[in-house]
Amino acid sequence: MTLLPRCVLVERPTEFRELLARHGTREQARFFLGQRGLRIEDVEERHLRYEETRARVIGAIPPAWRTAVVERGDLDRFLFAADDIVVVLGQDGLVANVAKYLNGQPVIGLNPEPDRFPGVLVTQRPEAMADLCADLVAGRAGVEQRTMVRAALDDGQELRALNEVFVGHRSHQSARYVLDVGGVNEHQSSSGLIVATGSGATGWAKSINQGRLALPTPVAPELAWFVREAWESPATGAALTAGLLAPDGVLRVTSEIDGVVFGDGIEDDRLEVGWGQRVEISAARERLALVG
Repeated sequence: MTLLPRCVLVERPTEFRELLARHGTREQARFFLGQRGLRIEDVEERHLRYEETRARVIGAIPPAWRTAVVERGDLDRFLFAADDIVVVLGQDGLVANVAKYLNGQPVIGLNPEPDRFPGVLVTQRPEAMADLCADLVAGRAGVEQRTMVRAALDDGQELRALNEVFVGHRSHQSARYVLDVGGVNEHQSSSGLIVATGSGATGWAKSINQGRLALPTPVAPELAWFVREAWESPATGAALTAGLLAPDGVLRVTSEIDGVVFGDGIEDDRLEVGWGQRVEISAARERLALVG
């Protein structure tokens, strides 16, 4: 890290800004909400509180540092530098949104509304921003290296995710494929499969797992995989439905439909998988460096 790093603030528009973008004026947004028994004043108050917090966070960045601001919708077009310090101000999902675009840069997750957001990934108070910056530069900040998952197609395309990747039909209908894991393979028909990290163990993976496996911790190199609603028939089996993938393990899926792969629930940012294409899923080399 250089002596004068760049601080990149990652955020998403507030609900109030999204309403104005959709309806044009505050009065039209007020009318829209009022027709549904909601108050524009409540949304606006949260927006103003966020703006105050945002101003304090930006004010806590050392004056000599370079700064940049990027919204969630522009992440795929933003070029992160190796010495950036990334500050995420918002919900936990915003950390997952940015993680796949990074390569070891430290991430500070700030929770602007602890009464609304769980703070699983945005673990820090905005008031701690100045101290966190100083600790990072001094090399005394605690950094948790969280495992990520990588999905690679046989044509060279790939994506990474912090929580999980999904492989299946684009509309979550039945998908047919050959699953190969641990040297055992099976033709299957299911509503898709997910491969999750320990960070994803409290989300989608937890609802599918229902206590069957001891899920990995966020820093553990193992991955957990689950087949959703496997259908047993004369041509398809349901013996391989869940398991843990070793740190150096690879799960392979050979598609027998035109399917998709996407990560962390972002279906718009997906890879198209043609009939006969193979997807290999494993732990990613890159990890999320989350400041603890």
